[in-house]
Amino acid sequence: MLGLGSEAHRRLRAGERLGVATVIGVPGSAPRGVGASMAVTVEGEVIGSISGGCVEADAVVLARLALATGSAHRATYGLPDRDAPAAGLACGGRIDVLAYPIAVDDPVVADVLEREDADRAITVGLITTGPDAGRAYASHDASGLPAALEADLARAALLRESRRLDPAVDAASTDPACERPASETLTPPEMVALSRAPRPRLIIAGAGEHAAALCRIATAAGFAVTIVDAWEVLVTAERFPDAARRVVAAPHDYLADQGPEDVDLRTAVCVLTHDERLDIPALQTAITLPVGFVGALGARRTVARRAHLLAERGVSADAIARIHMPLGLDLGGHSPDETAIAALAEIVAARHGGTGAPLRETTGPLHDTRDRARHGANGAESPARSC
Repeated sequence: MLGLGSEAHRRLRAGERLGVATVIGVPGSAPRGVGASMAVTVEGEVIGSISGGCVEADAVVLARLALATGSAHRATYGLPDRDAPAAGLACGGRIDVLAYPIAVDDPVVADVLEREDADRAITVGLITTGPDAGRAYASHDASGLPAALEADLARAALLRESRRLDPAVDAASTDPACERPASETLTPPEMVALSRAPRPRLIIAGAGEHAAALCRIATAAGFAVTIVDAWEVLVTAERFPDAARRVVAAPHDYLADQGPEDVDLRTAVCVLTHDERLDIPALQTAITLPVGFVGALGARRTVARRAHLLAERGVSADAIARIHMPLGLDLGGHSPDETAIAALAEIVAARHGGTGAPLRETTGPLHDTRDRARHGANGAESPARSC
């Protein structure tokens, strides 16, 4: 349901119904995780992908079935070798998929459209079992859900996680001293939390050709890019059509105005000004912010001089060591686009704890399973309940 994109939004606002197939479980390795969704129109047009191509055809059939019947349908893809004729994942993993119809007259769907278009955080709970399968609840208005599920959905919203929720039986079903409505004494339906956080920010100080390349590539990778430069003639829509924000200001002044509501640990700051009168104060300010990544492009001689000038300004050696400079992984490229790919690769690796090594030289699962291991097969452990 979340992340279907502008084309799906346009179809829904035009009054079309869509069949949506959403990954609701990933017991093993898979190209995409819980929450990945694709949509199918009444005419059979496909919007998005859930597996990179492995099971798309079968998921389309499932979504069209949901549209035709007006009800949800569930399937599992990625079966053992003995079931090779059935749809399976090339990676050998398995995904659980729920297909269900949606339309803009559903208030939760309308809320999703509004919040996604405004790039705001949103979490919805999608029921995956029982007669209400396919029904969605917004985390900020989940009245009607059993109390245990409502609390678990609120927790997922706080953590901005997409994961299965714990369908634990309410305490009232086993404790006769608890007096609760009969509706809360039944085993709750299974539900998956689908979360979408605002796009992570990338603040680029400097508006040269390398900044233009990094803006293009980072935007395509899902970042909301801010370009800030003191030269108005450089910070234009023609040069940076994909930028979420274009700011004419001294980079350090703009960075100094960023508060906790503006940046977080997903935010990256890259200094590409190539002018020590601008990049030194920008770096000095950036490393004081609660951001996850600070980097600066430049030759090794430039890096050494920057470190010296920062130390002269009283910046500690530990703080200077946290700056990623020279910015980028060693990919061997030289053009602005190739340099931008190397820079973004280091940002992504730092954010997710990646090594930057070729996958063929590593071992273990290709897709991170740490979250699933932490939360268990059905999501996070529910807190103890009392009357």
